[in-house]
Amino acid sequence: MEDENQTNVENEDTLTTRQGHPVTNNQSIRTIGNRGPATLENYDFIEKISHFDREKVPERIVHARGAGAHGYFETYGTVGDDPVSKYTRAKVFQEKGKQTPLFVRFSTVVHGRHSPETVRDPRGFAIKFYTEDGNWDLVGNNLKIFFIRDAMKFPDMIHAFRPDPVTNIQDSQRFFDFCSSSPESFHMVTFVYSPWGIPANYRMMQGSGVNTYKWVNKDGEAVLVKYHWEPKQGIKNLTVKEASEIQATNFNHATQDLYDAIEKGDYPEWELFVQIMSDDEHSELDFDPLDDTKLWPEDQFPWLPVGKMVLNKNPEDFFTEVEQATFGTGVLVDGLDFSDDKMLQGRTFSYSDTQRYRVGANHLQLPINAAKKRVATNQAGGQMRYEPENANGKNPHINYEPSTLDGLKEAKQTGKEYTPKVEGNLVRETIDRQSNTKQAGETYRGFEDWEKDELISNLVGDLSACDKRIQEKMVALAEEADDEYGRRLKEGLEHAENTGSSKNPLGNKDSEKAPEEAVDKGHDAERY
Repeated sequence: MEDENQTNVENEDTLTTRQGHPVTNNQSIRTIGNRGPATLENYDFIEKISHFDREKVPERIVHARGAGAHGYFETYGTVGDDPVSKYTRAKVFQEKGKQTPLFVRFSTVVHGRHSPETVRDPRGFAIKFYTEDGNWDLVGNNLKIFFIRDAMKFPDMIHAFRPDPVTNIQDSQRFFDFCSSSPESFHMVTFVYSPWGIPANYRMMQGSGVNTYKWVNKDGEAVLVKYHWEPKQGIKNLTVKEASEIQATNFNHATQDLYDAIEKGDYPEWELFVQIMSDDEHSELDFDPLDDTKLWPEDQFPWLPVGKMVLNKNPEDFFTEVEQATFGTGVLVDGLDFSDDKMLQGRTFSYSDTQRYRVGANHLQLPINAAKKRVATNQAGGQMRYEPENANGKNPHINYEPSTLDGLKEAKQTGKEYTPKVEGNLVRETIDRQSNTKQAGETYRGFEDWEKDELISNLVGDLSACDKRIQEKMVALAEEADDEYGRRLKEGLEHAENTGSSKNPLGNKDSEKAPEEAVDKGHDAERY
């Protein structure tokens, strides 16, 4: 009797992707209707064509500073009180107590490989599950929302947040110039400039998939889903003063904390929760559920536990594992699918393409990235290739498909495919329900008093050195979010002395004095 959740019948001659996913259709790309147009999340096609583009024979642009660890995911087999099979046929979730090996990479986003781990910045939270159906990457951050909702703006956002291209110094005016002109970013600004912008370490921070995904069951029915990791160690954040004191003695503190905890057997754990929503527009909400600048209200869409993650092994070699680990939002196994989230659609191409550029066309042959199951592709060549991949076919001379000469073949798909109907004009427009500041106000009102004080102090410190027009835009957003929020920010800026420079790491308003202090405090020495 076949497993009712088995969707792809795989044999020794079945064609797979390099992630180990059985290929059920190698003839057609994914389109809206059979005439097109094509959709951007054609992951199988993008993997195939991008590797082909590199058959003839650089540090991460974002998330350069990171730490990682090995562990496992243990599934509960349920979603709240329901069997998980009600919502998804993904095997990784099906059996209670089932353990799937994984690798996690935590990181800071904006700065380089040797930047301090106390910077004000979102933290990356990326997991690679080595499932029996091939790899699944859940790529996210510690914060549950993002600055923008459309991938078109991503390069501009990162350029604005990174150091000035002339001075090579981070400049808060550049940050606020972009954010004040992108009102959807205000909710994330509220989090980043509060203590939530500096997690105490990697073990004591939440994680989130940020984007909206879909789960698909054996009958081809789908729901929207959000992923949340909750640390069993508790949550801790830092103020600017506390972070500065830690940085003065150790700029690797979060990496050391993670490594030391695992070495002494104090294995970090996170529980995985999901929020589930029917796959439609939800006109009753004042925001679009595909907008990743928004939180889904927990009272309407409760957090449902589905499993836990345990990290129990440190890397044996940092570069080989942590630095060469590659992740992509398109790496999904059967039973998991894409939503129309515009950031997810754009990231799905960008992330894997970045890895092909950074590590190479054959990055998925590296042990840290390779699926822990049979892999059989018709990919060929490319830099640093070290093993053939079509050896499981009966005829090694045939490196193409289809063929009648005993080459690799498509897998048989038994689970019903989810085929939502999509219609509409092809346009370049923003979503209808933007509600850019409402949740920022709710977040502000939910902060404790000390968190509000820290947020206002940090914002005033950096904004006071910015152009008045930028200040006015930020105050207007704060006033729209919450009366008290706007009033305190406005009053703070009115009383602030604009004697500093905006050329500071975010939230460190006095750091421009450091070069002069180094001269004043430096001790004279004779040449030798």
